[in-house]
Amino acid sequence: MPQSGPPDPRSTAVLLACARNGESVAREELARRYLVTLRRWAHGRLPRKSRGLLDTDDLVQATLARAFRRLDEFEPRREGAFLSYLRQILLNQVRDEARRGKRIPDMTELPEELPSHAPSPIEEVIGGEFLSAYESALGLLTDGQREAVILRIELGYRYPEIAESMELSSANAARMLVARALVHLGEFLKEKSDGED
Repeated sequence: MPQSGPPDPRSTAVLLACARNGESVAREELARRYLVTLRRWAHGRLPRKSRGLLDTDDLVQATLARAFRRLDEFEPRREGAFLSYLRQILLNQVRDEARRGKRIPDMTELPEELPSHAPSPIEEVIGGEFLSAYESALGLLTDGQREAVILRIELGYRYPEIAESMELSSANAARMLVARALVHLGEFLKEKSDGED
C-alpha cells in the first residue's frame, strides 16, 4: 500500500521510467496516484458470485501488481495512457473473475437485512444488461475518445481534470472531445441495437 506524504510532482511518464529502473518510490507514487480512481471504477464491477471471494480493494491491488510486473511491456504515448492501461487490466480481471464465478456453485440465499451491493455508477446509468454492449462499443472508439468517455462517465472527472489528464489545451477542448466521443458511442450502440431487432 502506498505511503502517505506529499504527492510526487513528477509526471506519470517520468515515474514510469523510474519504476522500470527499480525505484520503489516511483511505484508507490504511481499506486497512490491511481488508487482512488481504480477503486471508484472497480466498485460494483465484480459479478455477485465473486464478491464473497474478492472485494474491490483486492481487485485494485491485483490490477496494480499486474501492471507493475508488466511495466516493460507498456509504452507511454501520452500522460493518460497509463490510466487506460490500468483500466484494461482491471476489466480483464473482472472478466476472469466472472468466468471463475460461473464455476462456483450457487450459494444459499442470504437474509434480507444484509446490505446489498449497489450497482456501479456505469450500471446505474445504462443498466447491467447493456454493460456488455457498452464495453464493445467503447472498444470501437479511438484511444483518445475511449479515454475521455471513461474519465468523464465512469470516473466522474470534470472537464478541467480531463484536459489536464489528457494534456488537452482547455476544459472546452475536453468537453468537445467527450461530446464527439459520446455521439460515436451512441451511434455504435444504436447500430448494435438495430442489428438485434
